[in-house]
Amino acid sequence: MSAVTGPGVAGPAAAVPHVLDNPALASLTGPHAHFAERRGRVLRYPVDVSPWLALPDDPDSRDWADLAALAGPGAEVPLPGFRGELPEGWETTFRVEGVQFVDDGLAAAPDPEAVRLGPADVPEMLDLVARTQPGPFLPRTVELGTYLGIRRDGALIAMAGERLHPPGWTEISAVCTDPAFRGEGLATRLILAVAHGIRERGETPFLHTSAENTNAIRLYESLGFRLRRRTAFLAARAPQRPAEDRAAVPVP
Repeated sequence: MSAVTGPGVAGPAAAVPHVLDNPALASLTGPHAHFAERRGRVLRYPVDVSPWLALPDDPDSRDWADLAALAGPGAEVPLPGFRGELPEGWETTFRVEGVQFVDDGLAAAPDPEAVRLGPADVPEMLDLVARTQPGPFLPRTVELGTYLGIRRDGALIAMAGERLHPPGWTEISAVCTDPAFRGEGLATRLILAVAHGIRERGETPFLHTSAENTNAIRLYESLGFRLRRRTAFLAARAPQRPAEDRAAVPVP
């Protein structure tokens, strides 16, 4: 999962492995290690926390066998950032080109209307996500980091929060606004508020989006994010042949 050069991305140095080239692996072997389930060199988040999983940078046949066993026969698994060849028996089910942006001068600041969201707010958060489709958000995703929301008349109308957590970095994710309240700048305010909290810990914000989401890209660039690399959001179906029976185990 080496970096890909392009506009806004460094040249030869981009080929050097970076912690953000495989952010799920860096998270699950770093600050999010307490979430990790592992089989061999393959790691994943619990299925009710996040769909992200991590292959090593150079997956071999044993790693693919471990992934198939971890996922289960015929299961669909996300392979974010993977650009290699799938082994025999695996089938691509989804692919979208993506981009990764990093903080390059955000005017991060707290927001007086933003409130911290927690487990008690999850039903409302899931409802907002279902109506706005910002990307995967599951019943325990809120445990990954700080989530902030804005309410009007008691109803949750916008939110944003933290997802992947490689050492020194935190991903901003689940940015969404109720359609009835779009155009008020709520997403911008929440992005900057979440970024402020990340900066306060001495870390750097980053985020991902679809390469075709031009509106989001324009917003992120206007706020002070810089394109770091192009990536891909890929999903594949594991072979139907049953894998050997060895359960996933938490990483010590």
